[in-house]
Amino acid sequence: MSKFSEVLTPDNAVLAMIDHQTGLLVSCADEHPLVVKNNIQGLCNMAKTLGLPSVVTASLADGPNGPIMPEITKILGDRVINREGEINAWHSSAFKSAIEATGRKKIIMAGIVTDVCLMFPALSAVEEGYDVYAVIDASATWNKTVQQASIHRLTQAGVKVTTWASVLAEIMSDWRSDKGMELGQVLADHTTSYNYVMNSYFARS
Repeated sequence: MSKFSEVLTPDNAVLAMIDHQTGLLVSCADEHPLVVKNNIQGLCNMAKTLGLPSVVTASLADGPNGPIMPEITKILGDRVINREGEINAWHSSAFKSAIEATGRKKIIMAGIVTDVCLMFPALSAVEEGYDVYAVIDASATWNKTVQQASIHRLTQAGVKVTTWASVLAEIMSDWRSDKGMELGQVLADHTTSYNYVMNSYFARS
């Protein structure tokens, strides 16, 4: 089976959150910061709901990039791999070892900024045989032009560019699954339109 037709499951994926730092986020303008924050929280809550292993890393957290967004550590926990200076997180032995320790080959990956913190490790991981899902709407960068250029390069390399809600639906697979209603609530909590869908459903129940 082609890796492009293989699907995410709760047992084959790991979440990697790369450099979602307060100092970097304030400079991003390809999407409204509140929308990005909401998408990031949705992605993290999906992982928490499913019990997916997660790896969070930061670069120059004591410097201009700032600390990891508190919304992330509140959901996924306080363990953050603070890199020693590597721009490409994949070049950090601590980060790469944490991914390898999960034994999973599918990486759900998001990062700020998209064209560096997400793109570089995504390209490196694909080169080593990993199947990377780049969650573009839980990432952010300087402007739409930079975002589009990043998407082109990622897809050229075989990275699967996707969105957080699409990842959630793919990994849930079936509303009748054990986590179906909980994941539906995550969608409702972090997407205005689906919140109305869930409200209508529960109103009829």
